[in-house]
Amino acid sequence: MAHFTDIRALAFDLDGTLIDSAPGLAAAIDRTLEALSLRPAGVERVSTWIGNGADVMMERALTWSLERAPQPEEQRDARALFDTFYAQTVEAGSTLFPQVVDTLEKLRQHQLPMAIVTNKPTPFVAPLLESLGIADYFDLIIGGDDVVVKKPHPAAIFLVLGKFGLIPGELLFVGDSRNDILAAQGAGCPCVGMTFGYNYGEPIASSNPDLILDNFNELLPAIGRR
Repeated sequence: MAHFTDIRALAFDLDGTLIDSAPGLAAAIDRTLEALSLRPAGVERVSTWIGNGADVMMERALTWSLERAPQPEEQRDARALFDTFYAQTVEAGSTLFPQVVDTLEKLRQHQLPMAIVTNKPTPFVAPLLESLGIADYFDLIIGGDDVVVKKPHPAAIFLVLGKFGLIPGELLFVGDSRNDILAAQGAGCPCVGMTFGYNYGEPIASSNPDLILDNFNELLPAIGRR
């Protein structure tokens, strides 16, 4: 196993890395599609659309259900409906992946600052972390509305480096999709790819992260902490 001996902080993607959010997202998307008299997609299909933020996810849903590219007004109306429905399903439809809490607790005991870097719309992030009982582990939260360009652009990771006062080699980024790996690589940070998340139906290995893990608690030995 690779070891990251110079790590002074960690940053995590959210959906597909810390939490299984596909059921809540799928419920909101399907309610949106049904409100527009369109066919619902289901959680398995929706899980392949997660990762680029709500606008892109909703565009993918509309394109699939309409069997054509949506018009701007269709996209706008659907996104408004999605936000309404997701506010009702986000907490009930999201659960932590196994070993997340125990691992975050041990990382905090080692006094490692931690950040969230997600493309999820910012207003949903903090309440979701609170509802799952993990908000206090994070020193910094960057949502999809907090930067001009979302992952795979490295802007959000550069923001973490600046806030924490680190050079790229000192921040380990942990994610589950090619967007996460590309963002970390673009910022010059080492990165871990988790195999259990949402990566458009592709193996995370195809994005060449520095390390691939199957279980969340394997992070601890990877950074030399137990």
